Amino acid sequence: MIDDDQLMIAIQGGDSQAYSTLVDRHQQPLVNFFFANTRDWQFAEDLTQETLLRVYDQAWDYLPTGRFRGWMFRIARNLLIDNIRRRSHDALIRSVRGTGDENCVLVGLAGDLRSPHDTADQNELAGIVREMLDLLPEEQRLTFTLHHFSDLSLPEVADIMHSSTATTKSRLRLAREKLQEKLTARGIVQ
Repeated sequence: MIDDDQLMIAIQGGDSQAYSTLVDRHQQPLVNFFFANTRDWQFAEDLTQETLLRVYDQAWDYLPTGRFRGWMFRIARNLLIDNIRRRSHDALIRSVRGTGDENCVLVGLAGDLRSPHDTADQNELAGIVREMLDLLPEEQRLTFTLHHFSDLSLPEVADIMHSSTATTKSRLRLAREKLQEKLTARGIVQ
């Protein structure tokens, strides 16, 4: 399998098939990351497309050092922050937030074969976790979602967040502890 650095070198040389391969490889993790942070499926898809376009537009800027995912998710993180800031000032968007519960990543994690009772429980838990993620400080929430929803390693998350691996581990631990504390307070036990 061709690694991401080789694909970026091919893109820099004008290979459109290399870009298609890169999109196929990274589109779903990006959608998962954006959806986990916005809870708006359409917005997550739009941000994913914008990120992938920026990857293409900035391909000449990329140096093949084995850190493609970190570079790409740094673009995604910055795009997310910019768009959330922009949207937070829009009263219409604040009043009409997409729910997209049927598409929630958390619901899909449990698998496809569930009884209706299990599905209802999972949907309820997913909703509670989404609410709780919103209560976390931004750095902890982004660290948690990058690690869990985008399947990035802690060093990759640290690179994206411009922090040390130790700080990233601490943020992830704090996020998990706060989520666990809030789940326990609601009577939800692991």
